[in-house]
Amino acid sequence: MEQKHPQILEASAVIFDVDGTLVNTVDFHAEAWQRAFAKFGFQFEVEKIRSQIGKGGDQLMPVFLKPNEIDKHGKKIDAARQELVERVYFPQVVGFPKVRELFDFLIERGIKVGLGSSAKTDDLKVYKRAAGIEDLKMTETTSEDAERSKPHPDIFNAALDRLKIDPARVMVVGDTPYDVEAATKAGMATTGLLCGGFSEASLRDAGAVDIYQDPEGLLNALKAARGVN
Repeated sequence: MEQKHPQILEASAVIFDVDGTLVNTVDFHAEAWQRAFAKFGFQFEVEKIRSQIGKGGDQLMPVFLKPNEIDKHGKKIDAARQELVERVYFPQVVGFPKVRELFDFLIERGIKVGLGSSAKTDDLKVYKRAAGIEDLKMTETTSEDAERSKPHPDIFNAALDRLKIDPARVMVVGDTPYDVEAATKAGMATTGLLCGGFSEASLRDAGAVDIYQDPEGLLNALKAARGVN
């Protein structure tokens, strides 16, 4: 699984997904969706919902609901989910270990860092604080910068527009096949992390070039490749 020479070291910039990549929130989102669906009479197994986390609501709801059901209940379901996330789950959000150290390592080596998330802007502020990166100046794109969420490339394309770097020189770091698919459509390679709960095989099959356990595992590999203790 671990690579001897992480391809991320050849990049000029790195765009990080956030949910499941930098903060441990995938289960929270799956539970929030399940509870919001149930409020309107739709019962789905949490594991089936979990397999779709990484998509925005515009892409997730059509997996479970018919078009007429989305027309009738979609906005209310999404509002109920958001209320649960803010009231119940935000206080429990924690960042994965060594996120700040990973960002510092890249920045110190002249590699630009940015965020490309399907989250809303206000949600992203919570996640950045949990990950310990809220004070860093970097490119950020959210669901509000994209017409369509992942696995469409809109969010990453918006980040590329701001970075003004050839996509061939940019690496995405994400935890879901949807991150990999979106990055590929935008012309970028992806380093996959397993901390969001998706399998190594699913990330490989989607096209991830390197796989690591979590931000700490990636940082350790980068340090080893550069001979840093």
